[in-house]
Amino acid sequence: MNQTLLVIDAQQDLIDGSQYERTVFNKEQLIRNINLVIEKARKAGVPVVFVRDLDVAEGKGRGFQVHDEINVPAEAEIFDKAATNAFHGTELLNHLQSQEIEHVVVMGCATQHCIDTAVRTATISGFDVTLVGDGHSTADSDSLPAEQIIKHHNETLHGHYNVEHFSIVRNTEEDLFHPTHDSYRET
Repeated sequence: MNQTLLVIDAQQDLIDGSQYERTVFNKEQLIRNINLVIEKARKAGVPVVFVRDLDVAEGKGRGFQVHDEINVPAEAEIFDKAATNAFHGTELLNHLQSQEIEHVVVMGCATQHCIDTAVRTATISGFDVTLVGDGHSTADSDSLPAEQIIKHHNETLHGHYNVEHFSIVRNTEEDLFHPTHDSYRET
């Protein structure tokens, strides 16, 4: 099965915060878990794709780059987006289809925006999705703490489906590149 690791908006200013962004919840764990899953992907021969948001740090400088503590593989593909949806206005979908990807493992920021949108869009675009439950984060909103937002999205997106394809939520320590979607289809 062809698969990829998709790391969304794991950018310096989004993770650490800036004058325009709040620091994400549990940022040290997020960075550690992204690196652990990148290493798992590397060992499994799974390509890694990064998506960066052009709104972060006005699309330039250190703040716009993938966080400097994240181990970006030299061969990783990087796409820049102008919308919340990583698939909108980018070549991401064409890239995944050209690689005949069937399963996408998703991590990054921010849970209720770009992560949620990517998971839902991927399922309607023909991919099974594994959302890494302890591999995405966000900052507190005006109405909810980040921890609650993350928990809610993990519950909501586990089992989210569009008939043929759906998402499940698993954590970093699990064997993420051996998807379990078929066992759910059979029940």
